[in-house]
Amino acid sequence: MSDCNHNCNDCKQDCDKRINIFPLNKHSRIKKVIAIASGKGGVGKSLVTSLLAILLRKKGYNTAILDADITGPSIPKMFDVKGKIYSTDEGLIPLKTKTGIQIISSNFLLNNETDPVVWRGPIIAGLVKQFYSDVIWDDVEYLFVDMPPGTGDVPLTVFQSLSVNGLIIVTSPQELVSMIVSKAVKMAQMMKIPTLGLIENMSYLECDNCHHQMKIFGKSNVDNVAEDYGLEVLAKVPLNPKFALLCDQGRIEDIDINHLDKAIYSLERLLEK
Repeated sequence: MSDCNHNCNDCKQDCDKRINIFPLNKHSRIKKVIAIASGKGGVGKSLVTSLLAILLRKKGYNTAILDADITGPSIPKMFDVKGKIYSTDEGLIPLKTKTGIQIISSNFLLNNETDPVVWRGPIIAGLVKQFYSDVIWDDVEYLFVDMPPGTGDVPLTVFQSLSVNGLIIVTSPQELVSMIVSKAVKMAQMMKIPTLGLIENMSYLECDNCHHQMKIFGKSNVDNVAEDYGLEVLAKVPLNPKFALLCDQGRIEDIDINHLDKAIYSLERLLEK
């Protein structure tokens, strides 16, 4: 099974690795599904998810984001996308950002975006499946799944029920985070999901005047973690107050960044397979 593409829907082989992949809506077209995980919260997973979708969109690809962080969604706020999901006889219609990125999020189900989502795990996991299979994803080349932190119900649902082609793990320089990243890597290995690489966020703060890089969270350990698991470091993204301001203003699509070029190249290569 060395030629396994991790898409059990298309596979005719009888093996013990088959899992129950939820079918797409018959009107949907998705080429690649990329899960973005963090192991823990607060490392900028949603920021990285959004930037990857934005940068690929700028290169002419059709991108989309499934916000699987059901109880703590932040994607709509960063893109300043508001409204309610509406449905047709064919399925649910995602909302779009100003540059045309398709988005689905639990915030689009609420009367008020500040209302809490107080649901138990099975209901949350079921909604993630619906976001994947009931939504009409219009000719998407990259669907990014922004997962909640940890290795609980939702990550397990995504790995077992969505046709995931690759995983990107977001981390930060602290030693504690590196330990938790290891848990996410091991979970992906257990679920037979290929890990594309690691992205370290808040890697350093660069002085505007002298461009000196200050390691305000201490020395990075991401290279050691990557080496331990035979993974690639796809990017080291600096801590930039301008990024936070633009996200707070719902203007994340205005961010100008070139630190993710290697990650974008890796994703483009994946699309060729």
